Amino acid sequence: MESRLRVQGHPIQPMLVTFPYGLFACATLFDLAHVVGGPAFLGEVGYWTAIAALVAAGLAAVAGMIDLWDVRAGRTRRTAVTFNLVNTAVAGLFLISCLIRADSPQRGASGVLLVVELLALAVGGVGVALGARLMRQFDRREPSVGALRDLTGPTTEIIRRPGLTRGRA
Repeated sequence: MESRLRVQGHPIQPMLVTFPYGLFACATLFDLAHVVGGPAFLGEVGYWTAIAALVAAGLAAVAGMIDLWDVRAGRTRRTAVTFNLVNTAVAGLFLISCLIRADSPQRGASGVLLVVELLALAVGGVGVALGARLMRQFDRREPSVGALRDLTGPTTEIIRRPGLTRGRA
């Protein structure tokens, strides 16, 4: 299976999914610092970092759904669906945290919300393992730094299935 959305021959979705994971981890660290007695602004920084992660998660989900469209039934499809569901669960837990915090004056996290965020990161660890499995299944090429020197042509491309023209499904 080839991903439809690619940059320099590499699928976009695995690149996009790293942003929400990193931002969710940073948001949790800011919230942890706030809960253990750090300045109040750290809680607000954690809140806005989680909001940015939710936006990034939405973009990654769109790319994931486009890629999922062409995965054939079987083990790989089940893994891809599970991967997308796990990512949705992580985003959902952080969304709940953000919705609860939205009305507070400083938007800081409580100890309970911090536990929810840590649970979301643990679930995200499962998503990382599933994503690594999918990459091994989809991309059989050996990575090399030397391949970067050989890059030519367009930097992005959308691969269309043969036989489909604009306006027809």
